[in-house]
Amino acid sequence: MVFGITKQYILAIIPMAGFGFGWFLDNKETERMTMFRDKSALYGRVLKEGESPSWP
Repeated sequence: MVFGITKQYILAIIPMAGFGFGWFLDNKETERMTMFRDKSALYGRVLKEGESPSWP
């Protein structure tokens, strides 16, 4: 036991930290991919005035 941290706490924190880090990376990838929204040669199109993008 170091600083009151036991093995049970560590075994609970590691998966939660991994989930949080994966969620963070997924959000960053979504932000990066927004640069390419509706610009695909296959699916791209010109949006009308006030029309929302095809995906968030």
